[in-house]
Amino acid sequence: MRLFIISKKSLLTISILLLVVIISLIIFKVYNKSEETFNSDVYYQGNVDDKVVAFACNVDWGNEYIPEMLKIFEENNIKITYFVTGKWAEKNKEILKDIYNAKHEIGNHGYSHIDYDKLNYDRNREEIQKAHDIIKDILGIDSKYFGPPSGAYNDNTVKAVKDLGYELIMWSVDTIDWREDSTKDIIFKRVTQKIHNSAIVLMHPTSETVKALPDIINYLYENGYNIGTISDVIKN
Repeated sequence: MRLFIISKKSLLTISILLLVVIISLIIFKVYNKSEETFNSDVYYQGNVDDKVVAFACNVDWGNEYIPEMLKIFEENNIKITYFVTGKWAEKNKEILKDIYNAKHEIGNHGYSHIDYDKLNYDRNREEIQKAHDIIKDILGIDSKYFGPPSGAYNDNTVKAVKDLGYELIMWSVDTIDWREDSTKDIIFKRVTQKIHNSAIVLMHPTSETVKALPDIINYLYENGYNIGTISDVIKN
């Protein structure tokens, strides 16, 4: 019978390899768990299984198109969610009041239109809280939905949002109406080809969006959809 003798060097190598494997498994498990939690804390669409969709309009510019948007929504008895930056709200208090007085929901778009995925926890919290305070000072309300500019967020953003009692809102249908090549017809197609129950449709106050809205609204109504706010598609 032959005996296999393992040298100290070989034993050390094997031990190191086993340790690496164990650490890798732990990291993999923690990472996946983190990703699972991460994703569950972000709404890309609503959780209402019905033919209702939410319009989310991000506002940091485009003042000249907001009155016409409000008129279209009023004519069609539609209330949507406007996500406004604190910096914009400070400079456009009367327009913000017009939006709110028309019974639309007001969301938080952060104080500055920057990439929140590049910020640490403290900066994320500071930007969101600052916008919250400005909106409350102007309208006397506590916003509860945060929409990150450009959809940019990280774990620090998610934690800050939760700690401030907010929900982080993304979208499932993007008009991409801020691009120069986004015409009325292209915006219409982007919405109607991807629409679904509990969709969150992202838009901005632009000339082509205003032109496209009547056709989009008619299409959705003809296909049995109701149009509303973020609160209409998210039920806790």
